[in-house]
Amino acid sequence: MAETTGAGVGVLFNPSLDGFLEAPEALDYLEIIPDRGWIDRGRGSPSRFALLPHAEASRARVAGPLPTPLHGIGLSICSADFFDQEYAEQLICSQRRLSSPWVSEHLSFSRLSTDHEVNTAVAVAVPYDRAMLDVLVPRVQFFTRRLACPFLLENSVSYLTYPDEDMSEPEFLNELCARTGCGLLLDLHNLHCNAVNHGFEPRTYLSALEMENVVEIHVAGGVPMMGFHTDSHTGPVLEPVWQFLDDVWPRAPRLRGVTFEFHESSFRLLGRDGVLAQVSRARQAITRATSAGSGT
Repeated sequence: MAETTGAGVGVLFNPSLDGFLEAPEALDYLEIIPDRGWIDRGRGSPSRFALLPHAEASRARVAGPLPTPLHGIGLSICSADFFDQEYAEQLICSQRRLSSPWVSEHLSFSRLSTDHEVNTAVAVAVPYDRAMLDVLVPRVQFFTRRLACPFLLENSVSYLTYPDEDMSEPEFLNELCARTGCGLLLDLHNLHCNAVNHGFEPRTYLSALEMENVVEIHVAGGVPMMGFHTDSHTGPVLEPVWQFLDDVWPRAPRLRGVTFEFHESSFRLLGRDGVLAQVSRARQAITRATSAGSGT
C-alpha cells in the first residue's frame, strides 16, 4: 500500500446515529459494518446475500457524501477448518459498490464448522504461532491481491491466553503484514483491555509494533465486570486510550483515520454532544501531533 498524507476522524455507524449527524462536517468519514446491510442465508445457500433496503437507505441518509470504510464482523478469517470465500466475495463487492477507502476485519474467529455451523457469539483471539500464520497468509492475500484499497486486520481483545505460543502478538502482526501486504487496524481500547486483564506493559507492546503498518486506529470506552475489564464500547473513551493515541499517532506515517466506537445502547449516556466531543478530542490529538511534527 502506498504511503498516504493526512488522516481524518470518524465514527463507527450504529442505528442510534440515524438522523443524528446534522453537522456532517464534524466527520471525515463514517465507518460502517456491512453485515448490518444484508441478509446472509448461510454458506452454500442459493442467492445467499440480499441487501436490506431500509439499511441501505439509512446508510445513505446518514453518510451522505462522506466516505464509508467497511468494518466487517462475519468473515471469521481465523476459523481453522474453512475460509468463507462467498462472504469474502460479498465483502469485495460491497467495497466496489461503495468505493470504500479501506476494508477491515477482526483477527479472530467466531464460527466453527461441525455437523452444522456454530457461532461463538464473540470474537475469539487465536494463538500467535507459525501454524496460524500459515493458515492466514493465503486468506489475507485473497484480499490484498483483489481489493483496490487497503485491507486491514484488527488486533483482538482477549480474555484468555494460550500456552507455548511461538511469538508475541506484535511479532505475529509484524510478520503477517510483511508476508501479505495487509495493514493494521490498531484498536487501542483492545490493547488497554488486554494489558489490564493480562498484566503487561502496553507501551512495551507499542514499541515492538511496526507502526508503518497502522492505517486506522479505533478508540472506545469500556467497563470492569466480574474481575475483567470489558470491551463494551460504552461511554466516552478512557483516558489511558487517549494517552496511547498521543504516543502512537506521530509514529504512524500511513495512518488514515481515527474512529470512535460506541454501542448504540450507550447513546443515551453520551448524547449527540458527547459523541461530537469524542470526535473533537481525536481531531485535537491529530492536530497537536501534526503541529509538533511540522515544528509550528
